[in-house]
Amino acid sequence: MKLWSESFKDGDPIPGEFAFAVADPAQHARLSSNLNPHLAWDEVPPGTASLALFCIDGDAPQDGSDVNRDDLVLPVEVPRGDFFHWTLIDIPPGVTALAAGQFSSGVTAQGKPGPAIADGGQPWRQGLNDYTAWFAADAAMAGDYYGYDGPCPPWNDMRVHHYVFRLYALDIPRLELEGRFAGPDALRAMHGHILDEAQWIGTYTLYSALAKK
Repeated sequence: MKLWSESFKDGDPIPGEFAFAVADPAQHARLSSNLNPHLAWDEVPPGTASLALFCIDGDAPQDGSDVNRDDLVLPVEVPRGDFFHWTLIDIPPGVTALAAGQFSSGVTAQGKPGPAIADGGQPWRQGLNDYTAWFAADAAMAGDYYGYDGPCPPWNDMRVHHYVFRLYALDIPRLELEGRFAGPDALRAMHGHILDEAQWIGTYTLYSALAKK
């Protein structure tokens, strides 16, 4: 199975229009267009009954207390973990591409609705992304963040973040998940049903010394 994007090359920086925030000299960062990127695929294996798509940043700092602080920088070596930016499941096997901006355009305070999507009668669903927990204590932004919300790594982080878009071909038409779910729930539900997978990786940083390069 092959996955690709017309929005950025594999291994290259993700353009700011596909990010949650872009660098801003006056205030470190500001909200961006937050479009989901274009993605397309082919060579889906026989027997595929649905597809599942994830976008995961594996470079997210695990301790949020030092994030976005003027008095320090986050060194490359601090502990890292996964931050889910997108979980899209129950994609019909006949679908071969997602258009740029099809599922996200602009930052939606308190999150986009979900999990079901009204998109031409398609059965697909989106899970909660990790901005749900990130904004939980922010009265203006707190809510359930379903679907795609793009990169917004800490602006004091010296590490360039890698965003992995990974597509799975599954042998079942619908994952056994009900109601509210997140990326890790979908990954667990897929266990034993994966026929093939493919990925496309983009990078992003808001750290001024790196963003200027």
